Amino acid sequence: MSGIFGIYSPKPQRVADYCYYALYALQHRGQESCGIVVNNQGLLRSHKDAGLVNDVFTKEALEGLGEGKIAVGHVRYGTTGINPRQNAQPITVNHVKGLMALAHNGALTNAYELREELELNGSIFHTSSDAEVFAYSIVRERLRSSSIEEAVAASMDVLKGAYSLIIMSSTKLIGARDPFGMRPLCIGQLDDCWVLASESCALDSIGAAFIRDVEPGEIVVIDKNGIRFDKRHIGVKPKNTCIFEHIYFARPDSVIDCDSVHMARRMAGQLLAEDHPVEADVVIGVPDSGLDAALGFSKASGIPYGIGFIKNKYIGRTFIQPTQKDRENKVRIKLNPVSATVKGKRVVLVDDSIVRGTTSARIVKLLRDAGATEVHMRSSAPPFLYPCYFGTDIDSPEKLIAHNHTIEEIREIIGVDSLGYLSKENALKLTQNSCGFCTGCFTGVYPTDPPKHIDRSKFEMSIMEEDLK
Repeated sequence: MSGIFGIYSPKPQRVADYCYYALYALQHRGQESCGIVVNNQGLLRSHKDAGLVNDVFTKEALEGLGEGKIAVGHVRYGTTGINPRQNAQPITVNHVKGLMALAHNGALTNAYELREELELNGSIFHTSSDAEVFAYSIVRERLRSSSIEEAVAASMDVLKGAYSLIIMSSTKLIGARDPFGMRPLCIGQLDDCWVLASESCALDSIGAAFIRDVEPGEIVVIDKNGIRFDKRHIGVKPKNTCIFEHIYFARPDSVIDCDSVHMARRMAGQLLAEDHPVEADVVIGVPDSGLDAALGFSKASGIPYGIGFIKNKYIGRTFIQPTQKDRENKVRIKLNPVSATVKGKRVVLVDDSIVRGTTSARIVKLLRDAGATEVHMRSSAPPFLYPCYFGTDIDSPEKLIAHNHTIEEIREIIGVDSLGYLSKENALKLTQNSCGFCTGCFTGVYPTDPPKHIDRSKFEMSIMEEDLK
């Protein structure tokens, strides 16, 4: 669920600065590492490291990237704790037909098999991320193709899973979205520059106009002749956008596939209030992705909305921390309850989801300690019953509280007076324009076959073990 951004300018300028501000806007999509690569007259200048955008890109680092016509940036969402610096993107490759930098968002389900095949044919890998699998697969096709866009198109015939890609060659900026459309990607325009981004909020951050979303299976090519589109993979698969984008991952001010994320979450709260009514004194949301659903619940139920927590703005998202210990430590300092809102009151607590349950239990305890007499929890996502293999850190059912416990058992574990989830049927009603969602984490029905090597940490460890032989 990483964030990616690319910009093409017809004349040299400080394109890295635009990347910096866009990545800042996409920081919620990944907090493990970040990077920017600039193409300056065929010379790639790169800076990437573990850490947040503001820490990695000092004034000196940005100035060192200089001017250029094309830039690609990335913020990484790490699903394991293995070497975040080594796995930082974009990936850069020099080959006999030129150069390439690649940033990707998503996960390949056949990464292990493709990597093994590439290594047997002489490819040398430097990371344990499947970003290199993307890169080398495209390079392999480029060596026998007439153009980089033809190589990308040929690679899409063998790449399986969920992905959005932004690729930079010596003269072109290319974007591609997997045929299922699982991961978002949009097109924007800033004066005479074209930009590509994971979310429209990144366009807003640099003053670019939102043009449209990249269609599932579409390839976008930008060069000195303007922008053009390769549609050969459009419609070859049914659309299956990840519904978790609307529920949790995307920023509420973003638009994904023509739908407002903010309004989708408001709708989730309204539907929750209809399905799981309760007598209470105040409705509060868990910052940030639970706030919009809480507003919707308040509006539909007539229960007043209140600010229940103050969030430490310098702490990242706990869900996407690589280890359980990291997540628990971050919760302790991330949220502080507003006792004036909850003391002596029956509280409806709205959150975007309940995945492992540990974070929810700690939040509920914070409210109890602040004086709440009752806590009624409502989740704006259905129960997470099955693993996700397409880019989130939910790769085994053992990590999912709803897979191993009934709703009543979960209620007791997290310590609430009542518990209600959004239904799977209502989850499909959150958007007005989108049709076709991946709901595999709720239903166990996936748009494509899961990977044979399911546990991503074991996948990366197996790579490391092979390297040590």
